[in-house]
Amino acid sequence: MTARAVAVIALLVGLVALAEPAAAERVSGPARVVDGDTLEVSGRKVRLLGIDAPERDQPCEDADGRAYACGAAAHAALAALTEGRPVTCEGPGDDPWGRLVARCRAGGRDLGAELVRAGRALAYERFDDAYLPQQAAAKAEGRGLWAGRFEAPWEHRAAERQAERAEALARAPADPDCRIKGNLSRNGRLYHLPEWRSWTATRIDEAKGERWFCSEAEALAAGWAPAFGN
Repeated sequence: MTARAVAVIALLVGLVALAEPAAAERVSGPARVVDGDTLEVSGRKVRLLGIDAPERDQPCEDADGRAYACGAAAHAALAALTEGRPVTCEGPGDDPWGRLVARCRAGGRDLGAELVRAGRALAYERFDDAYLPQQAAAKAEGRGLWAGRFEAPWEHRAAERQAERAEALARAPADPDCRIKGNLSRNGRLYHLPEWRSWTATRIDEAKGERWFCSEAEALAAGWAPAFGN
């Protein structure tokens, strides 16, 4: 066989490997409910695919206009679906927080479908539209969230991030060019640029030796490294 033929065969094998879908990960066992759309199954954190439940601290209004903790209601609904039952989850991979994104079943029922059907979570159409029929039914019958007023979980999170960023900017130096955060962490001395998602959550305590920089060059020269994951 010529060298050219060997190269062609190697290329074809590589293309076939790329075309094959990644193997789905499967976990099963007893489950612990973390929140309305997240479980821990046999030690593995799992985010339910295709749904988004209210955040733990998120307020909603019932049919009479009274405030209630809709995040807690979603948590309770998921706990009721999984209590005393083994849970099986299968999904394509992890999200940015290291959780397996998967569809999960317990007692023969799809947990995501049940939560959306009961109005305790919304179909996360941005990523998956499998549960839109269940959502339409819940909305038509005024179940759960649909009985009153609520903010979509993703909108609630966006508003919270905006408020946190405004608070962080208020604490930052007046000079807009000197807002790079130099933070001391278990990973060493790391700096965070204002446009990075880690910047808002990072707190600066100058008494501990943390500091502000006016440029990346200044931070690097002082021995600080860029933060990871941005």
